[in-house]
Amino acid sequence: MSSLSRPLLLLAIVTVAAPAIAAAPAEDAEDGVYAELAALEARVAAIGFRLTTANAGWCPVRQAQFGWIWGDPRLYDDRHRSAALAAYGAGTADLPFLAAVVPGSPADRAGLHVGDAVAALGDTAAAAPDRDDPFARIAAFETAASALPDAAPTTLAKDDGQDTAITPVAGCVSDFRVEARDRATGAADGRLVLISAGLARFAADDDELAAAVAHELAHNILRHRERLDAADVDRGLFKGFGRSARLFRQTEVEADRLSVWLMRGAGYDPQAAVRFWGRFGTRGGPVLIQPGTHPRWRDRVRSIEEEIAAIRAADAAGRPLEPPLIAAPPPLE
Repeated sequence: MSSLSRPLLLLAIVTVAAPAIAAAPAEDAEDGVYAELAALEARVAAIGFRLTTANAGWCPVRQAQFGWIWGDPRLYDDRHRSAALAAYGAGTADLPFLAAVVPGSPADRAGLHVGDAVAALGDTAAAAPDRDDPFARIAAFETAASALPDAAPTTLAKDDGQDTAITPVAGCVSDFRVEARDRATGAADGRLVLISAGLARFAADDDELAAAVAHELAHNILRHRERLDAADVDRGLFKGFGRSARLFRQTEVEADRLSVWLMRGAGYDPQAAVRFWGRFGTRGGPVLIQPGTHPRWRDRVRSIEEEIAAIRAADAAGRPLEPPLIAAPPPLE
């Protein structure tokens, strides 16, 4: 999995998921699709919040974390919008809404709920819908939230005119979204972690899903997007060859290595990363052509096991956990 150039759009959700529910009546099928998506967003939100806040002390760049994922009615076409909003308990207001609220998070403690429509966050009011980018209003709120100081209260204005005071906590830099597509993919762009519904379904449990989320979060913590750009890699047709492929592969190995430290720091089982990547690497049978941008699954599992051994050695010696890559990431050259 790799960094992306811009957030992907959540489109054609019913078409993507329909094969799995083709036998159900149309109305019930729609309800099931959106209910599943809401459940996956709740899982990713909880895992992302736990990983970012538990490891905040390690992260060189931090941001305010509230424990939510955003939604927007404009992500769905007119035909499916009512069914989608019903799955979240959202009303008819044409405003961004909370698609997930993590139990015990600042958003939860403030009394916010899934489906709450939001007119403003601090000094940032919900913008008019952007016909060309249904994520524009979500991105504006994410950007505003990330710029707020942690531990400083701010105000969220709901569509019913009620103002809610909320105090975020510190976390590693990243917001989280779930993309409604069956293909098992993840991505990171320096600010955003994107997990596909297919990837979330593939994870056998939350520890395995944490392995996937931690891998993408590690890309952001290690500034891989920025460092690859500075190294002037080719992101086009020749991405998978030569120097560019080697540098992309290096960032993938770094993200694998750091991910298990993040998992351990947040109380997840690092060994779940071995299980997850072993299954992921063999999910389609033998790989005939290995992308040059990614290590072979056996190699990535081996590097993960080496990091787990280092974690266990630190635990056995009573030493504090200190992920080596954060303090001194090797150069990309």
